[in-house]
Amino acid sequence: MTQRWAAGFRTAVISPYERLRLAEPRGFDGQTVRQPLRLAGGGQQVRVLLTNRYGREPLAVGAAHIAQRKADDAILGETDTALRFDGSEQVTIPPGGDAVSDPLDMPVAAGTDLVLSLYLPQATEPATFSHMPAETAYVADGNLVSAETLPGAEQTEGRFYVSGVDVLTSESAPIAVAFGDSWFEGVGSTLGANRRSVDVLNARLPEGWVVNQGIAGNRLLADEIGEHALARFERDVLTVPGATHVLVHFGINDLGLPGMDGLPPATAEDLIDGFTTLAGLAHDAGLPILAATIGPFAGAVYPGVSTPEGLAARRRVNDWIRTSGTFDAVFDIARAVENPDAPDFIRPDLDAGDGMHLNDTGARAMAESIDLTTLR
Repeated sequence: MTQRWAAGFRTAVISPYERLRLAEPRGFDGQTVRQPLRLAGGGQQVRVLLTNRYGREPLAVGAAHIAQRKADDAILGETDTALRFDGSEQVTIPPGGDAVSDPLDMPVAAGTDLVLSLYLPQATEPATFSHMPAETAYVADGNLVSAETLPGAEQTEGRFYVSGVDVLTSESAPIAVAFGDSWFEGVGSTLGANRRSVDVLNARLPEGWVVNQGIAGNRLLADEIGEHALARFERDVLTVPGATHVLVHFGINDLGLPGMDGLPPATAEDLIDGFTTLAGLAHDAGLPILAATIGPFAGAVYPGVSTPEGLAARRRVNDWIRTSGTFDAVFDIARAVENPDAPDFIRPDLDAGDGMHLNDTGARAMAESIDLTTLR
């Protein structure tokens, strides 16, 4: 039976040195960082991807362990296993670099909650991180990578120095990459509950799975927050092992973030050009691309985000997405979650409370707007 490595989990990372910040960067010093990782797909072996992508100094990892999660910061002790890197339990990752652990025999299924524990023995600079993943990390003093619980651990939303988990699988089912912004990453959904739109989509799929490469605040055309979509497409989509499809949701931040600095939003023409380029990159790589319409954000509580110009551009771009034939399929998130009496606004019962993000019910409506036959 042929086996292959495939992405079982992904989390898109950003630089802690950006000017625009939705979460404060942080470092660590002689501490253990424990992080739950929900697998979208399973296999017989795992390997873990660590990253110092935006680091300016070498990152020393004194120990790295993987285990299955019991609850909160607690692990199932009998599953706790040390990760090795070229045979060593320690690894130093150079600035801008990544490290992949040696393969580990650990049969896992889709929906398994793995827990990655990293011991960082030296003071680090601000960490390369996923800044709003709707998941809690646990931080405790000392080397506690094998501890079954971390009593009194600090809790913080974020993922640090990790970019993914690969699984060795015999399945040949499709694997999609959810490539976009906060509406994929999960802002607005319940922290730690795995109710992001991508989680709901995975629960709906009869075969295959979707890995999440959303970055809250990310834009199609401009850097900060995170590298813009056209710049990170190769790394965050094309290098994902096993990827067969890409789903995209971009545009809200191109239209809204500039207003926070008193700048005009991206134009409809610029967004259409960007989406056309993105579709070309996917098709050149042989990947079907499924595009979302841009969700409504007229009720955004953040100053400068909602402007008449930005909302008009959203409507124009959405009409183009629906009718241009540029994409292999379209999932109409805007129609699925809009207030029918005021379509530039999120429907009140789906609004997370800030006029710009979806609550758990809204995330479900987003996932249910996707025709599963387009992911075969």
